[in-house]
Amino acid sequence: MKATLITGASSGIGEAFARRLAKEKHNLVLVARSEEKLKELCIELASKNDIVAEPIALDLSEEGADEKVFGITEHKGFEINWLINNAGFGSMGYFAELDLEREIQMINLNIKALVALTHRYLGKMKERGEGVVINVSSAASFQPLPFMATYAATKAFVTSFTEAIAEEYRPFGITIQALCPGPTKTNFFKAANTERIMTIKKMQTPEEVVETALRAVRKKKMLVISGLSNKIGAFFGQITPDWIVTRAVASVLRARMDKKLEKAEQNGQES
Repeated sequence: MKATLITGASSGIGEAFARRLAKEKHNLVLVARSEEKLKELCIELASKNDIVAEPIALDLSEEGADEKVFGITEHKGFEINWLINNAGFGSMGYFAELDLEREIQMINLNIKALVALTHRYLGKMKERGEGVVINVSSAASFQPLPFMATYAATKAFVTSFTEAIAEEYRPFGITIQALCPGPTKTNFFKAANTERIMTIKKMQTPEEVVETALRAVRKKKMLVISGLSNKIGAFFGQITPDWIVTRAVASVLRARMDKKLEKAEQNGQES
């Protein structure tokens, strides 16, 4: 049975992909940590769209999680012809003051799990002579970002890796896309603890990002930046020397970071 595998599928861009592709009659294998929400989403999408929707509740940052996902899809007879590597998270702060274990977990999820799942399913796509892989990167991948150093670096890897393998596998009928959204209306900023630091007025919806990605799949585009302002920002980020970008970003964020830390200290003293 042909199916689309989506990671980070219980919310945000992953959920938007699931809802959109379910309407287009894709059978789905949805992977995320939140078991209850994932099961509810699968039941809803299966009943509304007359498709098969299989939940797999796993933390992909854990060792061997990709192997478990692959084993389940093989055992249940799913032929994964679309793979959407969307799972990921970020962090913000002075690097040495961030939780090291969480930074390593971010690298494992944003890079290691993505590479492993792509490797496991791409060979089978080549054998069949068809397939689509969408690796969700970020507009942050085009320049170093002070105070979000690990996150931006993981996404730089994702964009570079995806563009390279897209060209490798282009002759075999496989479309591989690096999708680079900018700020999007998801829980990303809350999870990264950046809500009081990053003040972004205009953000795309997950549905807008998904629409951009699917239009680009039809055109077989390798690199997709969602949103005009993000395209402009990525262009200038690429042509501007890194030291200028990092200094400009740091000058804006440093004051906000320090103000947040000062306020936290005051609150601690008052309590």
